[in-house]
Amino acid sequence: MHKADSEGGGDVKLLDVKEFTVGADQAGVRLDVFLTAVLAGDFSRSRVQALIKAGQVRVDGSVEVVARINVVAGMTIGLTVPEAEAASPVAQKMALEILYEDNDLIVLNKPVGLTVHPGAGMPDGTLVNALLAHCGDSLSGIGGVKRPGIVHRLDRDTSGVMVIAKNDRSHKRLSAQFADHGRTGPLERAYLALVWGAPPRPLGTISAMLGRSSNDRTKRAVVSASHPDAREAITHYRVLKRFGDVNKPVACLIECQLETGRTHQIRVHMAHIGNPLIGDPLYGRGFITRIAALPEPLRDAINALDRQALHAVMLAFEHPKTNETLRFETDPPADFAAVEHAFEALGA
Repeated sequence: MHKADSEGGGDVKLLDVKEFTVGADQAGVRLDVFLTAVLAGDFSRSRVQALIKAGQVRVDGSVEVVARINVVAGMTIGLTVPEAEAASPVAQKMALEILYEDNDLIVLNKPVGLTVHPGAGMPDGTLVNALLAHCGDSLSGIGGVKRPGIVHRLDRDTSGVMVIAKNDRSHKRLSAQFADHGRTGPLERAYLALVWGAPPRPLGTISAMLGRSSNDRTKRAVVSASHPDAREAITHYRVLKRFGDVNKPVACLIECQLETGRTHQIRVHMAHIGNPLIGDPLYGRGFITRIAALPEPLRDAINALDRQALHAVMLAFEHPKTNETLRFETDPPADFAAVEHAFEALGA
């Protein structure tokens, strides 16, 4: 990745140029799907399509304006986008599913497709923009200009429970709880995930350090302790349902509880033990061929999901002012539930 000046007269505007090489396991997908996946949620698919149409994507050095072409292993894909602007996020009114709110915090059920905070390729239309409209100027600056009130995040395509701080005191105390990972306090985070196959045991703990992948900087990977950015990562899982053959399930529903909170932690850890999340465009591509062998209703449900099957089902924490332990749970969204129900039709 490098920075380059834009061409033409007037003010010079910095551009951010990203380059990716198509791997063997990524070949055959559409150009827009490939870029959306390798950018790991920083850009929506519609934003990627707009950049392609605007001539901001190069394939092996040549401008490509057709989003539907299929990429080939070894291709070099370049993407050019304007550098993120320093301006503060603007308030944008959006519907929010608020589970609880008082003068200190908001707990909400984040929907699929909503990015938490502005970033490259996503200057607005984020949860932060919606929160600024909901809370007014009181939220601005708490925890940073671009991430006001945010103490933790969920991937764009992961749904579920989030807590937002509404003042500096709450932000500090909630952030401390997340940094402690619940080791000395009541913080708990539980996720539901649909994964391929089934882990070797019904209950287990995955303790494997995570860092940036040496092959693809947009991905995380299990790394050794000597890796430059290795960070401790611990995931506890429990198998809730098995689907298909009892001895060799085609998939299962699991609950994961995080002892640490690293980027893509559940997705990487489950792929590491051979059970990647269904629909995961980054870490489950090797299992895509399995979809074709499934019954049509199940195949259609998975294709309609178009994302990783992951939902933040429960969040518990200590209220930053009253010290009361609060606990919130939400059901998975309809697309997740449709895949689960389709798998149930296979038997258990």
